[in-house]
Amino acid sequence: MTRALVIGCGGTIGGAWIVAALAALAERLDWDPREADILQGTSAGAELVAMLSGGYGIDDLVAMQSGRTDDGVLRRHVADTPPSLPRVPFPAPIDPSTLWRGGRGHSRLTGIAPRGRGDAAWLQRLAEAVAGPDGWLPHPGARLVAYDPRRHERVAFGAPGAPAATAGEALRASWAIPAWMPPVPIDGNLYVDGGAASTASVDLVPPDVDEVFVLAPMASRPGVRAPGTGGIAEYHLLRKPMSALLFDEAEEVRARGAAVVTITPDAEDLRGLGSHFMARGRRADAFTAARSTAPASVARALAEAGL
Repeated sequence: MTRALVIGCGGTIGGAWIVAALAALAERLDWDPREADILQGTSAGAELVAMLSGGYGIDDLVAMQSGRTDDGVLRRHVADTPPSLPRVPFPAPIDPSTLWRGGRGHSRLTGIAPRGRGDAAWLQRLAEAVAGPDGWLPHPGARLVAYDPRRHERVAFGAPGAPAATAGEALRASWAIPAWMPPVPIDGNLYVDGGAASTASVDLVPPDVDEVFVLAPMASRPGVRAPGTGGIAEYHLLRKPMSALLFDEAEEVRARGAAVVTITPDAEDLRGLGSHFMARGRRADAFTAARSTAPASVARALAEAGL
């Protein structure tokens, strides 16, 4: 049986939830996620796919989020988490014509977003630390998803037929949140965060995959949101449209004959995570909360899938 692990975008706080949920999933299935045939990630998901592909296991990731890792690469990576608010971006947009094109998710807005000025060196360092001698990730099924707003195209770097890229280029591209991080040039095209077009791009997994496990912190069941006015805004501006697209993609992959298990935060998860998924100062507290709540979300998703 061919198995894919697909990890969606989610910023700093979403990344903390992903690790907690992934630990619960691995325990329930008695499975090492590094054994997945396909490891596909978008943005924060790409960050974690890079770590898994480079050999780091669940215990390593939990130790990293818990602040008790002895690994120098992981310790520095957490210390270099980007600030909660972006630097003032450059006013020049990437490609204003995208506003008048049809597109998935928030992709039409991507081209008119100002160019981010964030420092992506922390992602480059991580990629270089885990990459193989050829500059790409060691896992043969590693794929990092980014979006090209000019060509209106999602690309899973590492997949057959995708443009050649180093792990550093692909990871920075997948994490290039519009107006936050700068777009990344690869093979003559500019790429931004894959989450601009889809929170997880489940439909990009190969057609011969039998089983897909999806972890998507930026998606939830209808009406599920973080508390407060921030949660209302986050739900209507981000979570609701991202969720609808994710579940449509999951149904598309099921129609191919694959089993798809979508694991998303429930209301208890979001109460602990909050509505600001880039809140650097809340990462440790968010992870502690997710360690308590995420196992229930994982168990529910598995039960619904009959596992």
